[in-house]
Amino acid sequence: MTESFEATGNVMANVELVHWNPWRPQRVSFGKYRTFKFRVSNFGDLLGPLLVKKLLAEQGICRKAATTKRRLLTVGSVMLLARNGDTVWGTGVNGKSLQAEYKFTELDIRAVRGPLTADFLRKRGLDVPDVYGDPGLLVSHIAPRRHLPLPKKPSSVVYMPNMHDAPKWTHLPGCLSPQMPLKRIAASIANAELVIASSLHAIVLADSYGIPSQLVRSQEEPMFKYEDYFLGTGRTDWRVADTPEHARRLGGEEPTTWDSKPLLAAFPVDLWQT
Repeated sequence: MTESFEATGNVMANVELVHWNPWRPQRVSFGKYRTFKFRVSNFGDLLGPLLVKKLLAEQGICRKAATTKRRLLTVGSVMLLARNGDTVWGTGVNGKSLQAEYKFTELDIRAVRGPLTADFLRKRGLDVPDVYGDPGLLVSHIAPRRHLPLPKKPSSVVYMPNMHDAPKWTHLPGCLSPQMPLKRIAASIANAELVIASSLHAIVLADSYGIPSQLVRSQEEPMFKYEDYFLGTGRTDWRVADTPEHARRLGGEEPTTWDSKPLLAAFPVDLWQT
């Protein structure tokens, strides 16, 4: 069911899906090197629009535009991008931005990634429901394993670095780039026996598909978002490997038994109904 990973703008009309995918310069050789701009296209940051489109389609909202312009934040540590009046569903705070200036005093919060994000927002006077979970956990809901293509190069152990750690992981067999197409990443993870990752959303997808995983400490990312995610799925004790090789020796931790119903019930479909 690869169409689950193809987003269109039709159902997004008048609702801006706020997510991180900036343009970055990159040198490309065409006989001589030239600089072009490309989207970063980190797969975890692209999950939000895809999930929203599919969840709306499940409720029969395929072509309907919202009647008023709104902004919706979903997957990712993008709370810094929020503005007054925005709707938040499963978003988290970035550990690099805890001391930054946030440009909002009121938000329509339906769910957040975890209790650390909730505490951060409550200390700023915002009302936050006790509904936790990264919406990326719903990927297996919109694209079950049986609907995914088989990986071209299946691997029982899949390695997935955080985008900033990627150059140090390329020597590992079965290593996936976080900038690969989402359907290929999902297929590889769903058909693996173990996922080893410093990419948060590789861990999230492993949990979604019921695959054991082992987190590796990122060399670039604070632990805040990982701790927020684990706590948000009801876990209070987890291991963190120092290196991918250490993770392989540790083996995988069992996937979460988190209940998706509260997060699904909090999905802000009303943005398209009012």
